[in-house]
Amino acid sequence: MRVDKFLWCVRYFKTRSLATNACKTGKVKIKGDNVKPSREVFPQDKITVRKNQINYQIDVLDVPTSRLGAKLVGLYVNDITPKEEFEKTELLKYSKDYYRKKGVGRPTKKDRRDIDDWFEDKGEKKEDATEIKVDNKEEESNQ
Repeated sequence: MRVDKFLWCVRYFKTRSLATNACKTGKVKIKGDNVKPSREVFPQDKITVRKNQINYQIDVLDVPTSRLGAKLVGLYVNDITPKEEFEKTELLKYSKDYYRKKGVGRPTKKDRRDIDDWFEDKGEKKEDATEIKVDNKEEESNQ
């Protein structure tokens, strides 16, 4: 059976075209070698699939004849992906939430407090600053 069809049959990809594209872009390897979508899969092969920033490692136990139900996948495939791969994604998720570019999106609570402190240091209150902006807009519209 072809690699792309196998990965689709054992439900690693939702569609066969996604599996084919993954093979073409080098995200699927058999025994460490990049493969084309037409490469045949045999029992005892070790397949590595990079999907969602995780390197899944699969042992092929048997080759199915057609697409399987989710409960039957374990008869044909043994997932030997290390737990560290999944932990990496957790760390990545937290790092994305923590770092935010300046000026992008709504200010956080800490940003808001820093803005308030800045206005107090200048001797102005936040309400005074907003009134000044409103007064300036009214003057511009009158001219």
